[in-house]
Amino acid sequence: MARRPGAVYPGRMLFNSQVFVLCFLPPVLAGWYLLAGVRAARQAWLVGASLVFYGWWDVRYVPLLVGLTLANWGIARAYGAGWGRALPAVGVTLNLLVLALFKYADFLRGTAFGVAGVPWHPWALVLPLGISFFVFQKIAYLVDLRRGDRHQYSLSDFALFVGFFPQLIAGPLVRHNEIIPQFALDPRRAGVWERLGRGLVLFGIGLLKKVVIADTLAPLVDRVWDHAAASGAAVGAAQAWAATGGYTLQLYFDFSGYSDMAIGLALMFGFTLPVNFAAPYRAISIRDFWRRWHITLSRFLRDYLYIPLGGNRCGPWRQAGNVVATMLLGGLWHGANWTFVAWGGLHGGALAVAHLWEGWAGRRGWRLPVPVGWALTLLFVMAGWVLFRSPDFTIAAHMLAALAGVQGWHGFPLDREYVVALAGGAAVALAAPTSQAIALGAWRPRLLYALPAGALLAWALLLTGGRLPTTFIYFQF
Repeated sequence: MARRPGAVYPGRMLFNSQVFVLCFLPPVLAGWYLLAGVRAARQAWLVGASLVFYGWWDVRYVPLLVGLTLANWGIARAYGAGWGRALPAVGVTLNLLVLALFKYADFLRGTAFGVAGVPWHPWALVLPLGISFFVFQKIAYLVDLRRGDRHQYSLSDFALFVGFFPQLIAGPLVRHNEIIPQFALDPRRAGVWERLGRGLVLFGIGLLKKVVIADTLAPLVDRVWDHAAASGAAVGAAQAWAATGGYTLQLYFDFSGYSDMAIGLALMFGFTLPVNFAAPYRAISIRDFWRRWHITLSRFLRDYLYIPLGGNRCGPWRQAGNVVATMLLGGLWHGANWTFVAWGGLHGGALAVAHLWEGWAGRRGWRLPVPVGWALTLLFVMAGWVLFRSPDFTIAAHMLAALAGVQGWHGFPLDREYVVALAGGAAVALAAPTSQAIALGAWRPRLLYALPAGALLAWALLLTGGRLPTTFIYFQF
């Protein structure tokens, strides 16, 4: 599967587009608070707005989203009424089949035909946006039901849980019992203005991450990877390190920026979503990294794959196998490409080795110095991002060889904007307070802050108007 991170989509409803910020969000928020006194009306309004948001991308996606929502809700209700213990398994199978058809059918067929040496033509099915995220949400709910959770929800609650537009396309992966109980709360309850203020600030921080840092780094990153694809190994070490460092920051600020925007938007409607990032590039071990990176996916893999496989309730070698299997599937979740599977396996192997090492070294009182652990972790993660970004193993090998200096240094001039974004992004990722700490913690809404916050938001909106808006990288997953 060819990958073009941050593809340009003029006219689409992106969080970082003026049409969303100026034309969609204000009336949706206004309608929500005007209807706040009637729960059914306000939820119907927000479900309808979410379907408009989703259909704005491509109306062909809407029937699948609605159909899966109705099917899963019906299965859950039937199971709650005692119609059969196998119903959750049927629902999980249905969701996985839909995911396999749209996301993995061509990948599996291509792999099989390739091994057999038989020519084939891809089906080229349209991949519905966010399918990996909203399918996983439904699977988690059905598995929870099978495990004994007796939560049964109205269709209105379930539809809003699945379709709530801030987290619909790229998460965070929210569990039913985290958000559905919040639907009963009056949006106008005490603290409404503080929630609106904090949510808007967090949304603005996420917008700045995306527009100022991620989108500024993207052109050179793409140019170097395209060069590696077009000219084979003719990429110098300076180019490779500049592009790899740039992609390391681009991916983080792109995805964490989306998560900040989603969490901020939800807070503006009165809902609290789980944090998805916690300064992952400050991690001092690979296990620490996965406690900080895409946190909601990590806990899903832990609770619904790793633990059912046996988790750490078995011997060290079986546990290592469980970790590797979980991360292989986590890699495949990211996309229908063997490079994603290899990336997941790479991290699974590292997690297994780290666990074995910590057990063995801990018994002897050994411990890596924190700076050494941090440097090794970051270098490993960056090497993994090369595999994650590359469309095939050949290009990944060229880039990794270039990082090692095999093709020489090949220095080249960098745009001033790129250097500023690279240095500024590194400083923010490694030393600055997290966006949650700023917007949801120490910061207190005051009139004094309104002008600078509004000016920054206006500047970000002007930047989006000066460029064609680009998608968030995780939209492709």
